[in-house]
Amino acid sequence: MCQHQPPCPTADSPDREAARVVAHHPEQGWSLLCNGVLLFEDTGELLPDGQVIAPHRPLTAARIARAA
Repeated sequence: MCQHQPPCPTADSPDREAARVVAHHPEQGWSLLCNGVLLFEDTGELLPDGQVIAPHRPLTAARIARAA
């Protein structure tokens, strides 16, 4: 699928989010990556095989402080 050099990470690669964006729709909250992954603004993902990856935003300092 990817024609870039070096090629983008595959959809099943741990670094799949590093693939290039081929379609960006910020008004709808998603981007399509070169490897077929739909990346959502909440950091959730939909892989080409239909697998859903839950949002995985890092904890911010404010959220850590509230949890303590």
